[in-house]
Amino acid sequence: MPQTMVENVPPGGTHETDVIIIGAGPTGLFAVFELGLLGIKARIIDILDHPGGQCIELYPEKPILDIPAIKTITGEQLTLQLLEQIEPFGAEFHLNEMAIGLTKSDDGKWRVETDMGTTITAPAICVAAGGGSFQPKKPPIPGVDDYENQSVFYAVREREKFRGKNIVIAGGGDSALDWTLNLEPIAEKITLVHRREDFRAAPDSVEKMRALADEGKIEFHIAQIKSLKGEDGQINAVSVESKSDGEYDLPCENLIAFYGLTMKLGPIAEFGLNLTENRIEVDTEKFESSVPGIFCIGDMAHYPGKLKLILSGFHEAALMSHGIFHYVFPDKKLKFQHTTSSKSLQAQVSGN
Repeated sequence: MPQTMVENVPPGGTHETDVIIIGAGPTGLFAVFELGLLGIKARIIDILDHPGGQCIELYPEKPILDIPAIKTITGEQLTLQLLEQIEPFGAEFHLNEMAIGLTKSDDGKWRVETDMGTTITAPAICVAAGGGSFQPKKPPIPGVDDYENQSVFYAVREREKFRGKNIVIAGGGDSALDWTLNLEPIAEKITLVHRREDFRAAPDSVEKMRALADEGKIEFHIAQIKSLKGEDGQINAVSVESKSDGEYDLPCENLIAFYGLTMKLGPIAEFGLNLTENRIEVDTEKFESSVPGIFCIGDMAHYPGKLKLILSGFHEAALMSHGIFHYVFPDKKLKFQHTTSSKSLQAQVSGN
């Protein structure tokens, strides 16, 4: 998981902007650049706690070979370079939030609400959510639904909620290791449970975790979770089973399970847009959907001949930005300029 310079806007509150971008993958990030060249401000919503979308979640270290003029680049490197490119345009990020509601206000602007109580209003919306929103895979534990969002969680949205808690963290990927390391200083006790000795996480994180275990600051158990104990939504123990010790209980107040992510269309399906095979139908002039003012680019967009490539999403972002301009500045005429010859555009990109 990359360490970026992005500052996340605290959840909640009411905000206004020119464009709401749903999805912080490469296409959504590049849209900030294309919109910025036209003087259009954006706020970005993403369910993950960091930008990058599929590039970060699915192939952070795998080479991407079809970005023009770049022989090879990893998903993480591409994300970091896009973030550097858009920095002058001051986009606001609402990470770890899901867009769950969409309404139109009396003045014709769109109002998006998130599951964290944030409300954002804008004349236009850009859906750049890839194949849909990443949502956590539920662990195969009987009765886990009875404890969800009370004492069992699949993400850490507010770190301070876990201060002084006795926590079991389950999983073997980057998220499980990262939060083991990040919560250890504030939790009363951290117990990491993984079904095998090997991890899928960054070697440095694994090394740091093992050092904490050796020092007795955390516990690490090679075991599988079998069941939960508790009542009224509050767990008091996680029952696990290991080859060496059989089945036993780990007393705790919270379970945070990181069992991976799955892609789902999610609440976007309820936005009233024309869909084909769970993709949003758009035109190929400005990539506007069946609903005026709502645009879609990237893997979520559907049109004849569509190719699910990052470079296609970049092209779509450029044309979409010109379509959005007329919603943001209805009384202005769009003057097309090249960055190679426009001093004003060069000044914007350089931040001067």
